[in-house]
Amino acid sequence: MIKVVAENINIMSKYTGTAMREKDPKPIQEWAEKLTERGADLLDLNVGPARKGGQEMMQWLVKVVQEVTDLPLFLDTTNNDAIEAGLQVYVPKKGPAVINSIMAKPDRMDLQMPLVQKYNCNMVGLMWGPDGIPRDENERSVLLDSMMTKAAELDIDLTRIWFDPIVVPVSSQQQELQGCTTFMQWLPELAPGSQSTCGLSNVSNGSPDELRDILNQVYLIVLKKCGITSAILDGFDEEIVRIAHDQAMDLEDLVGRVFDGEEVDTSGLDKRQVDYVKTTRLLLGQSLYSHSWLEL
Repeated sequence: MIKVVAENINIMSKYTGTAMREKDPKPIQEWAEKLTERGADLLDLNVGPARKGGQEMMQWLVKVVQEVTDLPLFLDTTNNDAIEAGLQVYVPKKGPAVINSIMAKPDRMDLQMPLVQKYNCNMVGLMWGPDGIPRDENERSVLLDSMMTKAAELDIDLTRIWFDPIVVPVSSQQQELQGCTTFMQWLPELAPGSQSTCGLSNVSNGSPDELRDILNQVYLIVLKKCGITSAILDGFDEEIVRIAHDQAMDLEDLVGRVFDGEEVDTSGLDKRQVDYVKTTRLLLGQSLYSHSWLEL
C-alpha cells in the first residue's frame, strides 16, 4: 500500500483555481472533504508560481483546508516565500507538512532545505538538476548524491525526504522513461529509509485522453514493484486509488509477472487483462509506443 497524494486542489483547476483567486472557501473545502472521504492520505495544495500575493494566498489556503480535514498537506509552489508563509500557519494534526518540491540545484537546496529543519517538516527532493531533467538513471543518481550530501550537512534525516525521479511521458520519451523506472528500483538501496513520490500522470501526457487512465494505472503498479511509497495523482479516480491501496491485487500480480520477465500467455485472459499486459510491455520498453498499442 502506498500513500495517495491528491493533486486536485490546484490553481490550474477551473473549480478550485477560481475559488483560490476569489478567496471563496466553499469549493475548496468541499473538495478537501470529498478527497478525504475517498481515501486520500495527503492533499497537494498547488498555487502555481504565485508571484503576486503568493504568501497571502498560501496562508489562506492552508487555513481553509485545515478547517475541514486533518490530512497532512503538500505545499506546492516555486515561490519560496509562499512556502514559508504556509509553513508558518500549518498545524501538524496527522503529520508534518511537505514542501513540494526542492530541486537538486545548489541554489534551490541552499535556499529551501533549511526550512525543513526550521519548521520540522518533510520535503520532496526533485531530481531536477542544473542541466534540467536527467536523461537516465545514472544522472538521477548523481543528483540524488548531491541532495543527500546537502541533507547530511543540514542534519536532515533521509526519512524526511520524498525523492521524486521526475516521470516523463511515454509517448515522447519512452527510452528516457526507462531511466526513471530503473532509478526507482535502485532508490531503496541508494537512499535507505527515504520516502518517494512522483507526479504520476506525467507518464500519460501527450497520449489520447481515452488511453491515459490505463497508462497511469499500469505505471503506478510498475512503480509499486520498484518500491515507491507514494504518488501524486487524481484523488477522484477510484480505480487508481484502489490500486494505490492494494485493492486490485489480481492486476498487480499480472503486471508483476511481466515486470519480472515472464512471457505471459495472453490467450486465456480477458480484454482488460490483455490490455494490462500490453501496456506493461510498452512502459518497460519491450514494445514501441504508438497511440494504437492496445490494438496491435
